[in-house]
Amino acid sequence: MPTGALTKTSLPLPLIARGKVRDVYDSGLNSGEYKGAMLIVATDRISAFDVVLENGIPDKGRILHGLSEFWFRQLTPKIIRSHLLGTQFDEFPQPLKEALANVRDQVEGRCMLVRRAKVLPVEAIVRGYITGSGWSEYKRSGTVHGIKLPEGLKECEQIPNGPLFTPSTKAEQGEHDENIHPDKVAELIGPELAESVATKAKQLYAEAENFAKSRGIILADTKFEFGLVRNIVNGKEQDELILVDEMLTPDSSRFWSADKYEMGRSQESFDKQYVRDWMKANGLDKAAQTFTPVTLPDEIVEQTAAKYREAYKMITGRQFETTN
Repeated sequence: MPTGALTKTSLPLPLIARGKVRDVYDSGLNSGEYKGAMLIVATDRISAFDVVLENGIPDKGRILHGLSEFWFRQLTPKIIRSHLLGTQFDEFPQPLKEALANVRDQVEGRCMLVRRAKVLPVEAIVRGYITGSGWSEYKRSGTVHGIKLPEGLKECEQIPNGPLFTPSTKAEQGEHDENIHPDKVAELIGPELAESVATKAKQLYAEAENFAKSRGIILADTKFEFGLVRNIVNGKEQDELILVDEMLTPDSSRFWSADKYEMGRSQESFDKQYVRDWMKANGLDKAAQTFTPVTLPDEIVEQTAAKYREAYKMITGRQFETTN
């Protein structure tokens, strides 16, 4: 029976926010590069259809943390700098380690110390294949995020002349993100910054897609988030665009097995597919509207955990070591 899921943290630090998966704390550090830094802890919570489920997936947070750490080190800073200051407890400044000494079991292998940034109000989605909401829109109008595509494409087909930058608005928690045309990003954050976000997102996708392909995985689409930090250059303050949040995990990306890929049908993904399917089959995909609490049965928890572990092994080349 699944045990040991960490669904809520309680650290002796000021809590900034609890997201669907991550708990964010003020690190309490106030000097040098760590000034104002935040501690982000990936819990084992899981959400689907805008519902955070009552029970979590054991080790999910540690797997997400490990995958994000792997990709950050693989792709940054050669393409863009990230918000990372440290990803392991032993790397943290001594005052923070002392503050967390009695709760180390809640943060070990699942927390990142990051620079505080002004997060841009845009989800930087990049699509290499036509699937999900992109496929639904294409069937209706022949477009994806308002971008016209050739006629006759099949479900899960690689997008001609792709990948596409297909952003969405970054909604408040409980709200729905809205797919928008890339031109709308310029209205939200300005044309120069919008161009930088689109360029960096597509560069990151291209590098990750090539790497994933070498591991037998198709990266169908993914989401990046960006933020701004203030730096002093030649005595003047200026904004620097950096990568924030998580990166290329099954929660933010659609990974398919290259061996099982077949154009013209939906694909099996390395994510929470079992959770979505179970909720749909039991009429719980509208639970958010009725505020119905949802608890997953043990077999769905086990199947989902196995998928996350499989993704970790295929991408990193290492077996994930469970805590149980």
